[in-house]
Parts: sequence; structure tokens; C-alpha cells
Amino acid sequence: MEIKYYGHSCFEIVSNSNRILFDPFISPNDLAKNINVDEVECNYMLISHGHQDHVADAESIAKRCNPTIVSNFEIVSWFQEKGFEKVQPMNHGGNWKFDFGRVKYVNAVHSSVLPDGTYGGNPGGFIIEVGGKRIYYAGDTALHMDMKLIGEFDRPDIAILPIGDNFTMGIDDAIRASDFIQCDHVIGMHYDTFPYIKLKHEEAIAKFKAAGKNLTLMEIGSSIKY
Repeated sequence: MEIKYYGHSCFEIVSNSNRILFDPFISPNDLAKNINVDEVECNYMLISHGHQDHVADAESIAKRCNPTIVSNFEIVSWFQEKGFEKVQPMNHGGNWKFDFGRVKYVNAVHSSVLPDGTYGGNPGGFIIEVGGKRIYYAGDTALHMDMKLIGEFDRPDIAILPIGDNFTMGIDDAIRASDFIQCDHVIGMHYDTFPYIKLKHEEAIAKFKAAGKNLTLMEIGSSIKY
């Protein structure tokens, strides 16, 4: 299994013949200017919520790749109105088995509205079982007590957590979140893209290390194999 980073909160998991893309925001991101969005492939697209910095490239990629779009009911309905038929609507606490493995849609504390002003439903995160690993993709969220349930029942091997502060958790709360979910291997997301969420990288890594945890800040365009 391989995890590739396209900047901000956009990741791709590659496992066997499956390519699972999360929250595609690439072409408007100056930090990802070396990524050619027209070369990004996927056969599944998972969307945590409706904000522009998570769906900006979703429609263009979906038209080209025809993936199964997985999100909450409201966001999936929005894509269906645009003519997309390969969809899997979900809601909080629900599980669904795909050919690559299981997905559970879990709570996130944030807001959600689509770029045209359409109500985007309640934001969420995903727990994905793929390639022999269990991955928690938190989406945009504050620290919340439901994360303790993830630690009790799901025990992710890898957690992809927002760390940029201001709009989401910052470093200190992300460390607490990793305690709650009982996962010491964290990949950071939702940082540096905008002035409000600039991150002090060395300080963030040091804080995680002092807590006995590992924080990985991936270079845009880079991959990690597991």
C-alpha cells in the first residue's frame, strides 16, 4: 500500500488496482503548482465535507476518471444532480464494504457548505481498512470526545489529522487526538496552504516526539509505502 500527498488535505491511497483519492484540492493551491491535476487518477473519491478547499477539483477529476464518489448524503446528492451516477451516500456511524476494504463514516466537528452555497450536510471523517492497514482520515475537525470511541473500537494504524489550527485542531489538540484514537503514527494535513494555518514544522515535530509520537509532514508529490 502507498500513500501519496497532493497538498493541503488531498491524499491518494494506492492498493493493488485501487486508487482512493481524498478531498481533491490541487489546481487552486499554489503550493501544489508542480502537480498536474489532469494526471491524477482514481477509481474512488472520498469527500469529507463541502468546502471549496476540499472539492475544488472533484468535478473535473470525476468527469475524467468516473470514480465512485463516497461522501455524506447531501454531497453525494449534489454530485448526482450534476449527472454523476457512481456514488455511495453515507452518514455518521455507517459502514460499507468496497472491493478494496471497509469504510466507516465518522463524526467531525466543523462546518460544511458547497462552493455554490448548497448545504453540504454534516462534515465527517473516514476510517478505511485497505491493504492490511486501518487508516483514520479525520477531515477538518476540532478535537472531540467521539475520537475515544475510535481508539476503543477501531485502533487505527495510521491517522491523517489536521494540524494547522485556526480552522481545525492545532498541534496540541492533534496530540490529544492521537491519544484518544490510540495511534502514535500521524500524518499531518491542512497546514501552510493559507496564512491563517502556517505551521512551524520543526516545533510541531518536536512536540509530537516529546509526547512519544511520530508526526510525518509529507512533501507535496511525495509517497510513503507501507
